[in-house]
Amino acid sequence: MSFLNYHHLRYFRAIAQTGNLTRAAEHLNISPSALSIQLGQLEESLGQELFERRKKRLELTEAGRLALDYAETIFRSGEELLDALKHRVPKQRQILRVGAVATLSRNFQLELLRPFLARPDVELVLRTGALRDLLGMLEAHAVDIVLSNLPVPRDAETDLRSHLLDEQEVSLVAHRKNARFRFPESLEGMPMVLPTLESSIRGPFDLLLEQHGVRPQIVAEVTDMAMLRLLAREADAVTLVPRVVVRDELRTGTLVELHRIRRIRESFYAITPARQFPNPLVKELLGGPRPEKSRTPKRKKAGT
Repeated sequence: MSFLNYHHLRYFRAIAQTGNLTRAAEHLNISPSALSIQLGQLEESLGQELFERRKKRLELTEAGRLALDYAETIFRSGEELLDALKHRVPKQRQILRVGAVATLSRNFQLELLRPFLARPDVELVLRTGALRDLLGMLEAHAVDIVLSNLPVPRDAETDLRSHLLDEQEVSLVAHRKNARFRFPESLEGMPMVLPTLESSIRGPFDLLLEQHGVRPQIVAEVTDMAMLRLLAREADAVTLVPRVVVRDELRTGTLVELHRIRRIRESFYAITPARQFPNPLVKELLGGPRPEKSRTPKRKKAGT
């Protein structure tokens, strides 16, 4: 019968935090060889390899990430024991690590993660960045799930899965209503703020204008949705944006919708890998309530 050694977990956590056996040994004030033996004993006790070497750095395996989560819980429980003896009530908490691409709507993220923010037993760790970097973090078990507005191809090497969470229509918004606005001809020569070419909605929009021979005056192209929202509020121009991004501005009247382009939609995905030890909170996120979709009123004629 195997028994966990508290000191083994302490040594393991130090290695995980530094990613280097020598630095961890210096921090713990023991020799690297002794630390290596302690790690080997823990791995033998658990029956799993906890690290793999990548470019002179020790990276956690999936089993290592799971072990670290439990180790953190154990050390936190020790701290909570002291709190309890001082008449403070301890709390058990789970950790959900979420990566989100920088181009993803903050409103969408907030609505998706809101149920976890209200839970005292859950700690959220949120990281933003480029999709490529976030997928690397997913592979290294540094995040549990990646939120993106683009799916990723599934292949035998990575076995990543893209779960469609929601789809949102996109709109043309401005500061004031224009009763004479007609799409797309009114956009000829009109100042516009657009997402960059990397956006999933920019290509279809450009194609639509090209088909009608319309050329607007592009005053800004923006990657980040938060900046696109800010420019929509500040610039004297028409902005192409998913409705969810400017939901609050449309509700308060800061911005008005000139036209809703029904044939162009922004998609939102959750990207997960196949895990031997999946985080149960990921399943909750995927199976929980979806963010509120933009409601499209019924019309007698199909819109564009």
